[in-house]
Amino acid sequence: MTRLFAHGDFSADDLLNCVGPQKVSLCIPARNEAETIGSIVSLAREELIEKLPLLHEILVMDDHSEDNTAAVARDEGAQVASAEDLLAAYASGPGKGQAMWKSLYASEGDLIIWCDADIRNFGVQFIIGLVGPLICHADITFVKGYYERTLDGRPGAGGRVTELVARPLFSLFRPELSEFIQPLGGEYGGRRSTLEQLPFTHGYGVETGLLCDLPDVVDMSTVAQVDLGTRVHRNRDLDGLGIQAQQVMATLLHRVVPKEVPAQTTLSRPNKPDVSIDVQSCPPMNTVPEYLNR
Repeated sequence: MTRLFAHGDFSADDLLNCVGPQKVSLCIPARNEAETIGSIVSLAREELIEKLPLLHEILVMDDHSEDNTAAVARDEGAQVASAEDLLAAYASGPGKGQAMWKSLYASEGDLIIWCDADIRNFGVQFIIGLVGPLICHADITFVKGYYERTLDGRPGAGGRVTELVARPLFSLFRPELSEFIQPLGGEYGGRRSTLEQLPFTHGYGVETGLLCDLPDVVDMSTVAQVDLGTRVHRNRDLDGLGIQAQQVMATLLHRVVPKEVPAQTTLSRPNKPDVSIDVQSCPPMNTVPEYLNR
């Protein structure tokens, strides 16, 4: 069973007294998020570097953006790396999972926290809540955030792929993972020593893949979930949700019945172009020579 916390369980004094020499990296995978990335980076920098010296770095992994995401993030004080330029022999195209995997390579922290770049009500509680269990409890290896999700201002109406796809699939095929309140949430993190043992599934299957593989790496009693409050972000239309849903389904089913559901499939819909779905995985970082040589 995972352990439950709330972001308010951890004070600034608690964190500073316990962090010791550990470095904390906030990593943000971002693709075409110029509208929101600036406010996230600036608030994290002001509150968690300048006022409370908690973060070692804020790293934005620019995932083939076609807008000025990278420039906005850099202007607000983030370190910016280009997913296109890193480890291209392992993963060359865009995708959330690839960008997160590459941020593990590019960051320096002993503790890594990921946060989505489209949050519209970002607050420091997202970061403090996630890093708190890792700093204050030496036995915690991985932490996953959960929150109230809204849709058009309606509480509890968000998370459509979670409720219609991920949760039923976990219940059917991986019931031990059903206790995760927001399995597809993008706010989570862990100790580098844990994360570098995990493969990272391409695209939006990354959260599903990490949860499926986590029990192979750690005892689940060392995993925590943290209540981060309410999360407001850009809600996708049905076209986007359909693609995301197949990525989630293919990720889990490829692990359960790999002969029937291969890593590369196609989403076909009437009167719309086919979409290629790729749920291959980037290898565990501790098997990558370029990483080990660093």
